[in-house]
Amino acid sequence: MWVSAILAAGGRGARMGAQVPKQLLELGGRTILQRSFDTLEQMDAIAEVIVALPGDLAANPPAFLTSSRKEVRIVDGGDRRQDSVANAFNKVTTARADRVLIHDAARPFATPNLFHRVIESSRQHNAVTAGLRPTDTVKQVHGRQPGAEIPLVSRTLPRESLYLIQTPQIFLTRHLGDAIALARGSADATDEATDEATLLERAGFPVAVVDGEPTNIKITTEQDMRVAEALIGQAGPVPPPLSLLPRIGIGYDLHRLEPGRRFILGGIEIKHQTGLIGHSDADVLCHALTDAILGAAAMGDIGRHFPDTDPAWKDADSIQLLRHAVRLVRDAGFVVVNLDAVIIAELPKLAPHVDTIRHHLADKIGVDVRAISLKGKTNEKVGELGRNEAVAVHAVALLAVAPERSFA
Repeated sequence: MWVSAILAAGGRGARMGAQVPKQLLELGGRTILQRSFDTLEQMDAIAEVIVALPGDLAANPPAFLTSSRKEVRIVDGGDRRQDSVANAFNKVTTARADRVLIHDAARPFATPNLFHRVIESSRQHNAVTAGLRPTDTVKQVHGRQPGAEIPLVSRTLPRESLYLIQTPQIFLTRHLGDAIALARGSADATDEATDEATLLERAGFPVAVVDGEPTNIKITTEQDMRVAEALIGQAGPVPPPLSLLPRIGIGYDLHRLEPGRRFILGGIEIKHQTGLIGHSDADVLCHALTDAILGAAAMGDIGRHFPDTDPAWKDADSIQLLRHAVRLVRDAGFVVVNLDAVIIAELPKLAPHVDTIRHHLADKIGVDVRAISLKGKTNEKVGELGRNEAVAVHAVALLAVAPERSFA
């Protein structure tokens, strides 16, 4: 599945009454726009992001958009939300994208889990939106009667059949294109759709609903902003349970040994008659740990971030690659709880070096040395490892949501 994402941020948030567009207001050190974008960026299922911004902001976009690891395109927003989305849709790589996901930048608290559930549901349904079942009784009212100060109830609606719709929403690319074209061709230009699911409904396509998140609020007014600030404070509500679960990743690497090469393990050089061969310094331990950490955060592997086809990583210090992986997962809201690795090598004997390596790794990546476990094993003279032709490492990393960002 190839998913293109549209981040709708083309409005100015006039109801907020702020001096800047509301998407540039800060929440806990990051703008509303960046919080929404950061979640899209960390989703491996999303291949590209098209961001609709007000014209002046599109001409001078924030640095986090232009330095992203994903393909990002920026377009001018329109007068209405559906115009902004239509402008963004024109930049979708339609030749490759079979689905387009749309999210309101003003919903900065949608979790990766919600995005994942919406995307996965689109495997069974061609149009999917997030939504919440109302818990309050819902009533429809008349317009105000002459001389009346407040409206009168006309009927009570069955709440079991009602949903309060959120984003993200996802659609087959061709269906969304048809719905946008139909809306543009409508004779009634004032008939505004407040979300793209409405456009799909009007075009005759069925829309499925997955359960949204109560904390996935849309920030529109100053009161919403105060609620948002409370949500990221220490006294905020308990986040969805999945976001509290630990994340486990596994890593594996193997490098051949060759005379005349340096033997680098965990950033420490060990004197030996042979050393490890690789594009970088061939630090097999750092490579396996890097893969385990990235894997725990679902951020790909070492080859994706530091490809051996890139001359920039020729003879690179693998400790720096490991440090970069730790920074990536920290930026995504995780902390390293512990690392465990088994190093399989006939020679050199590793026992005299294990504690030195543990302390060096702990210092470089900023964790307690008690969080790092290393074990040296032989391969009992079996295979290339047993013949002392190579060294292999199996690694496991455990990550947890950073306390200060357990919701944010």
